[in-house]
Amino acid sequence: MTNNREKEFRKIGFSKEDISVFKKLNSPAKIQDFLDNEVSYNLEEKLETFYSPKLVLRYKRAHCFEGSVFAAAALAFNGFKPLLLDLRAVKDDDHVVAVFRQNGLWGAIGQSKFIGLRYREPIFPSIKCLSLSYFENYFDWNAKKDLREYSSPFNLEKFGKKWMVSDDEKKGIEFLADALDKSRHFDLIPKKTSKFLRKVTKFNYKAEILVMPKKLKKLKK
Repeated sequence: MTNNREKEFRKIGFSKEDISVFKKLNSPAKIQDFLDNEVSYNLEEKLETFYSPKLVLRYKRAHCFEGSVFAAAALAFNGFKPLLLDLRAVKDDDHVVAVFRQNGLWGAIGQSKFIGLRYREPIFPSIKCLSLSYFENYFDWNAKKDLREYSSPFNLEKFGKKWMVSDDEKKGIEFLADALDKSRHFDLIPKKTSKFLRKVTKFNYKAEILVMPKKLKKLKK
């Protein structure tokens, strides 16, 4: 089966070197380790990008959406379904992770500017429970906890595989982001509880942020 996947991935445009990386990433934990240790965060401070998995391998750089799509491709190579989960916020960017299921339980792989918005062990009985695990770590630059909605697992299989190897840095996988954004979402917390939420403490704020945009560095020290 793996040989068939190798042939399939070679056929769509991955190189031998790319395939060798995918072969090493044969578990969700190893995919996360690769994102943590080999891929820097793409802040897009000069240009908005939509890197395909092939470009992530080339540049070793990815923002949260690019990282999650790369993780989905690596999962697909190793026999998992390529599934994304969209976490939607109020007055803040969405956060996207790749999700996987083992022994009937859900886990996630992610790339983020925030330490707590990355990997989740496969211990969650439902996608909602998995999504809730991100709540405390999901805050904006003003220290407000703003995670409010989550999507159903979004299967990339319906888009074929050409998106994995696009060389278009600006638009390559943008259509996947658009389709995910339009997919069905669900409320994560009751709306009436939002006004009672405590702001993130100064200690947690500083501990959580891994990378901060230059334009905010003078504001948040």
